[in-house]
Amino acid sequence: MKELTSVEDWQECLAASREQPVLVFKHSTRCSISAMAESIVKRYEAGDGAGKPPIYMVKVVESRPVSDEIARSLEVQHKSPQLILVKNGEAIWSTSHYNITYENIQDALDQFRPRKPAP
Repeated sequence: MKELTSVEDWQECLAASREQPVLVFKHSTRCSISAMAESIVKRYEAGDGAGKPPIYMVKVVESRPVSDEIARSLEVQHKSPQLILVKNGEAIWSTSHYNITYENIQDALDQFRPRKPAP
């Protein structure tokens, strides 16, 4: 999981979303719910499976300008913890708090993964 610590990092992440979807995890280091969500996101990242998108994290307290810019540029209300799926520079899915589960992450990716045409 790559940490976003500057607005420039965020701009690079946003550009990367034009090549493939990316997940952005907004994490509060002062919140036990966020710590639980972080462990779920890390478990998902470490799990098996091809085609998983890169995951980026911003610590919302330590990198407030980055967190604010993510909310502004994606037009997604800030929450933490929050997980956002970004594709082509736009938020196409987001969830927060107790809804950050392994299953919800997988379901969101399955929903937005391109489907292969039937033979």
